[in-house]
Amino acid sequence: MIKTKQFGEHIDTGDPIYTVRVYDAQGADEIVLLDISATVEGRKQLVDIISQSARQCFIPITVGGGIASLEDARLAFSSGADRVCVSTAAVEEIGFVRELAQTFGRANIVVCIDAKLDEKGIYRVSSHRAGNLTEMEILPWVDLVAENGAGEILLHFVDRDGMMNGYDLDLLKQVCERSPVPVMALGGVGRLKDFEDGIRIGKAASVAGASIYHFTDQSPVKVHSYLHNCGIPVCLV
Repeated sequence: MIKTKQFGEHIDTGDPIYTVRVYDAQGADEIVLLDISATVEGRKQLVDIISQSARQCFIPITVGGGIASLEDARLAFSSGADRVCVSTAAVEEIGFVRELAQTFGRANIVVCIDAKLDEKGIYRVSSHRAGNLTEMEILPWVDLVAENGAGEILLHFVDRDGMMNGYDLDLLKQVCERSPVPVMALGGVGRLKDFEDGIRIGKAASVAGASIYHFTDQSPVKVHSYLHNCGIPVCLV
């Protein structure tokens, strides 16, 4: 398991199976396993990691990375995934999202939008671990993936990945107000208030974090407690 900064430099953050077990015990609502190098390296998903993770926890697992065909998705589900997440495959062929939704049900399909700033400061859709910056702007892409069957959008702020400086609340709010399906925010959380801001200001349906758990003393239990005290409905453990 690694933690990156802007999909570039990375450090080892431990064993994914053990971490899944810890997050499950700490009351996380969902685990998102993203194999961020599978597509770039031209390999398939890590089935063993998925199946072992599924045996370690009792909360939903969403799996992304290396899913480029219906058979890839079927393998992920049979290995224990509750939902599958696609990014590059959707950029390469939007019809693939529709095929996934028709085959496995819209509620089980997540599209990750890797939002990256271009040289003009405009957020555009990126793919291949943010190595390919497309001409597509974020809001039209939100429309397109929702129209083609995405059950949820995972909005990932690439430039804030691992930086722990908060979500881009302006873009998050625009996407959430535009999207007819729930939006999960990812990339930038460094303090508990960032979660609150993502929900209250950004209007996100759900908020995700990674670095805050690896590099601070915060935990899903503390996040739940904080949000509960802020008046935001959560499942307390």
